[in-house]
Amino acid sequence: MIDFFALEGLQWPRRLWDVGSLLALEELLEASSWARHRVLSVGAVDWQRRQLLKVIGPDVGLGDTELRAELTSLLNKPLPDPSAAHRRLRQVIDHARGGYLGRWAAACSRPIDQRPEPERLARVVAAHLLDLGYDASHLATWIGRLSRRRASAEEILQGAVALDAATPREFTVLALLDTVPEQSQAENHEAWVSGRAAVDWIVQHGYSANGIRAGGGFLYRVIARDPFSAASQVRELVERMVARSFFMRGNRDVIRPASQLWVDHHPDPIRFAAPDRGAYVLSLVNEGYMYQVGGDRAIVDDALELAAPVNRGALGPAVAGAWAAVESLLSHPDDPAEEERPGKAVAADRLAAIVACSWPRAELTALAHRYRPETPDALAETLATCTTNRERACAMAEALVAGNAREMAGCFRRDADVAAVHRMRRVVTSPKAELASAAAIFEMAMRRLYRTRNIVLHGGSVQGVALKAALRIAAPLVGAGLDRITNASLVEGLPPLDLAARAEVGLQLVGGETGLKVVDLLMPRR
Repeated sequence: MIDFFALEGLQWPRRLWDVGSLLALEELLEASSWARHRVLSVGAVDWQRRQLLKVIGPDVGLGDTELRAELTSLLNKPLPDPSAAHRRLRQVIDHARGGYLGRWAAACSRPIDQRPEPERLARVVAAHLLDLGYDASHLATWIGRLSRRRASAEEILQGAVALDAATPREFTVLALLDTVPEQSQAENHEAWVSGRAAVDWIVQHGYSANGIRAGGGFLYRVIARDPFSAASQVRELVERMVARSFFMRGNRDVIRPASQLWVDHHPDPIRFAAPDRGAYVLSLVNEGYMYQVGGDRAIVDDALELAAPVNRGALGPAVAGAWAAVESLLSHPDDPAEEERPGKAVAADRLAAIVACSWPRAELTALAHRYRPETPDALAETLATCTTNRERACAMAEALVAGNAREMAGCFRRDADVAAVHRMRRVVTSPKAELASAAAIFEMAMRRLYRTRNIVLHGGSVQGVALKAALRIAAPLVGAGLDRITNASLVEGLPPLDLAARAEVGLQLVGGETGLKVVDLLMPRR
């Protein structure tokens, strides 16, 4: 679980790929309302509803008798807003929220063969806590503390249930500004504090004031789940001020926040800059193309520029830019209109296929590099002779097919690697079914990004219930897809739509009569 709360630098295959069921249900309610305003199409909302019906099936947190029956009944028909069904679903969500994690905890006390899979449980708990509004940094500290003392699964679940039940509380957050244009206006703000008063507050709360030279700042009181979440709220407020300052006339200096935020009752200052969102296009560096920019612009160049805000930009531009990149690369004027793929949803599905096909190779390569048996064995010797990552991934895949996954898992030090061994064992032994399941999850994530983009651009709103979660989930997947598209374009000269076609065909043929391997799904056939 600890990897799900890691932020910068974590590989995309180890991140969460979906939101929790309760947030997904709330998102459906909101989507129905946007459909009434013609921001989203009815077809898009119906697709979302049908997919969600599949998702809630294995979710034991949604009950197994009356509650589940009511949910299933409601999701089996359209939910226009306003309607009786729409109003009833809102009530059912409120009932489902109470005791959600408790029902998962109860399922873990069943006979061993009826208990949830550990990875499934970890994903559910992590997604639910993040969806509640807990910050990933706070949750990383929480699960890290439990991990260091070797807490049992029961203790972890008890802690998660306690977090679920906890009431958000008030925090005081100090945000300093290094530059304060039009300072007289700032001083009229009820939360304004002078530079001297800010330093006094810092010292009184036990922090060091060394090196602080601020022109003043704001002392906010916010309601949040944890100190990091409180800091995030204040960060967004300050970023809105910064955005406004860019519209001042002439070359006047803009608002510049200090590098840290201070939250009462938190031992250390919190960095003002938010962690990046994990969209990495590593091919630019790995293939030596970072500085290879000429006079002619390729379609990939435009897409990378459009998607540039996805890692650190404000929510609206990040969502809009990420989707603009995907649509520009993976849609075509001749794409047929389909009820299941309204608008440009086909671009989301194509990116999902590319990401699904890149997943086994990425995961198997990572496992190959981390394989460390106490006594060198045949696989370790084989890996030592490999000269390419493809060879390493192939060797790992063959070992998983032929060997005992439990024994292999003992050769890894990290729990996340052990989980990946079992995950990849399923993929290499049943590739078509497992990759189809992964592609379906990625489709949901990318279509969520598409819907969010429509809400931002056509609805003019950045207040979507799942906006932050959509970007948190989609950004690493967009990065993974752009990485494969960039690699194919720069190295092979393959257009993005052709790469998507290769991925779609690969998902159908893998493990079949052609001998297509999971490590070669995006490779040209020779």
